[in-house]
Amino acid sequence: MSDNQLRLVWIYPDLLSTYGDQGNALVVERRARQRGLDVARLDVRSDQPIPTSGDIYLIGGGEDRPQRLAAERLRRDGHLHRAVENGAIVFSVCAGYQILGHEFINDLGQREPGLGLLDVVSVRGEKERCVGDVLADIDPQLGLPQLTGFENHQGVTHLGPTARPLARVLVGNGNGTGDGTEGAYNGTVFGTYMHGPVLARNPLIADLLLKLALDVNALPPIDDRWYEALRDERISAAQQPA
Repeated sequence: MSDNQLRLVWIYPDLLSTYGDQGNALVVERRARQRGLDVARLDVRSDQPIPTSGDIYLIGGGEDRPQRLAAERLRRDGHLHRAVENGAIVFSVCAGYQILGHEFINDLGQREPGLGLLDVVSVRGEKERCVGDVLADIDPQLGLPQLTGFENHQGVTHLGPTARPLARVLVGNGNGTGDGTEGAYNGTVFGTYMHGPVLARNPLIADLLLKLALDVNALPPIDDRWYEALRDERISAAQQPA
């Protein structure tokens, strides 16, 4: 972050924005402004180049064909790699999460190259689709409370040796591998299967992204009563017997 302005980039809202994922951009922008930050938000459509000067990049979920188109355009563009090399933070959801990995299965049933920003590989699951509320314990190294979200995916994502699980599942499926992992992260690049939108249900993750962008250990407190009420409601629902 420079010039006291946070540069927030929402990638391809015309292709990747299912289940209210664009709400993640709204939450980050809102929580930054509540701390008195000047925010420049840029929604980059798939026919536009990705800027390399952003501080936080957000990618949502999408259907299989838009996911393939997004991956093709991001590979051809190449600027997200440069942004990460410059220290940018990337937070991705579902299809966006798979795109950040080494490869995934596209709508043609073929292996599609990803961006390689996360050491993960996604394949098509052979079991029932993973749908429903998820409750998980976030990696203690991140110092965050439980993760709550909604999953709806057929993909199964396997983590490589340099990717850390974002969380360990208590309720739900997460990565779908049966090992209890959900999402992945490495440095400033994060991926999750959680919708919700996930940052509305987990505002302290949005704050983590802000702290990384600002290079600070703490942010000024704000009124989180609304967020906490939403979290309590969804966590209680996830804990109810099926």
